[in-house]
Amino acid sequence: MFWERPLDHALSNLKKRVQAPVRLVLWDGREVAFSEEPSVTVRLKGTRAASAFVRPSLLSLAEAYIEGHAELEGDMREAIRSAEAISRSAPRPLFDSPSGPSRHTKRDDREAIHHHYDVSNEFYALWLDPRMVYSCAYFRTEDDTLEQAQLQKLDHICTKLMLKPGEKFLDIGCGWGALVMRAAEKYGVDATGITLSENQFRLATERIRAAGLQDRCRVLLLDYRDTPGEGLYDKIASVGMFEHVGLKNLPVYFGVVRRLLREKGLFLNHGITSADVENRAVGLGAGEFIGRYVFPRGELPHLHRAIHDMGAQDFEVHDVESLRPHYAKTCGFWSANFERKLDQAIAASSERTARIWRLYLAGSAYGFEQGWMSIHQVLASKRTRPGRAAVPLTRDWMYAR
Repeated sequence: MFWERPLDHALSNLKKRVQAPVRLVLWDGREVAFSEEPSVTVRLKGTRAASAFVRPSLLSLAEAYIEGHAELEGDMREAIRSAEAISRSAPRPLFDSPSGPSRHTKRDDREAIHHHYDVSNEFYALWLDPRMVYSCAYFRTEDDTLEQAQLQKLDHICTKLMLKPGEKFLDIGCGWGALVMRAAEKYGVDATGITLSENQFRLATERIRAAGLQDRCRVLLLDYRDTPGEGLYDKIASVGMFEHVGLKNLPVYFGVVRRLLREKGLFLNHGITSADVENRAVGLGAGEFIGRYVFPRGELPHLHRAIHDMGAQDFEVHDVESLRPHYAKTCGFWSANFERKLDQAIAASSERTARIWRLYLAGSAYGFEQGWMSIHQVLASKRTRPGRAAVPLTRDWMYAR
């Protein structure tokens, strides 16, 4: 057969180079184990799966599973770990060379958000916490539940921003409204959230109405670039949003925040950042997988790029906090929830979509754990005129409980 010789050669080389807890079962019954006690079994269903192992990458291995040419049995985290080991058997850089910048027109961004967030509200509710907070949680102890950690994250943001009753607060990319609802209910602000997802907009509006918060809390279906006003908000947060903006649009993004925020007002940007100073995508095929199947046109800036572009828009940075271990734990919770409710996730989407998300959630937990990418909260104030921002001399206030 056409595939037998190159596949046999590839598997023979893999056996010599790879030590991983995985066993391959070929369509003809042959088996190849990469450890003495494999905990993961990959069943190749036909010759179309062979190409994934002739020139393996995280993308080719993922596509074999997504398209149904291979089946996985066993722990997903161990499967991801094994896929990395196999992908590294062919020398590849951890970060890919920069490609041309993605287009980020309003239409393109709306379509990208629809692709990712509008699977269905029921789909996300299966594996998120009850508030449906789809961003990195904040764990005070190793034993915190996901629900506890997400509430702690909301309060951590509100505390950092020193929200006070009567202030006007904007959340850019507000998801299903958890942060604006918490800010209005506990901290007494007048809160506005914006999103491009119609599903998020509808459910957030329903939740705000059900909580009786509609007089001081609202969500708008709006592109951040179209948000009206100048110096209108006392405090602004953006959580898990600037990953969608695009590197070349960061000055536009931070410029919009500058326009909307009052002088000396506080801004907190919470977002995933590149671990590579050159802003290259995660290599081994992982970045291609995410861009093709999960986050179209997503781009991760390095922390220095984000701070540089914030400074260019008259923001003075007061605090930077890395939450990488927190996001590894968060994605681990999401992945475990997804695995427990896999049949329901398939019913709420499709077999193919569920396969993509199984890989994405488990892979994200592993990627943050390994440091392939990071995440930072950056607290800054708008300062276009001389003077000091109204923040305390120390950062003790951020951690008051």
